[in-house]
Amino acid sequence: VQLQASGGGLVQAGGSLRLSCAASDRAFSSYAMGWIRQAPEKEHEVVAGISWNGAIKYYGDSVKGRFTISRDNAKSTVTLQMDSLNVEDTAVYYCARGTYIRATDFGRTSSYDHWGMGTLVTVSS
Repeated sequence: VQLQASGGGLVQAGGSLRLSCAASDRAFSSYAMGWIRQAPEKEHEVVAGISWNGAIKYYGDSVKGRFTISRDNAKSTVTLQMDSLNVEDTAVYYCARGTYIRATDFGRTSSYDHWGMGTLVTVSS
């Protein structure tokens, strides 16, 4: 399976960006999906996750109320709408797939078994 993320770039603090991830897997609709980021010199962090049918959505504490994850199973895409960005959101963002994730485990990076190439988001002050 290939996960192709796009939409990263440079934005000023307070602005918005929309990340998209296209999956090549025909079984996309059966997988949970997530967005994971890594800021410079920091650990990977799950910022958002979504169950196969969209019924469960997870957000990391640092992005709650600012980021929104959604998916379109018909198009095999998952999207991360990022609003009110701040400099701490600067990171490489990865789209990732989870074969099966319990509701309590969406925030664990180990729950995602396949990651795509990242896209860089830079927020300037």
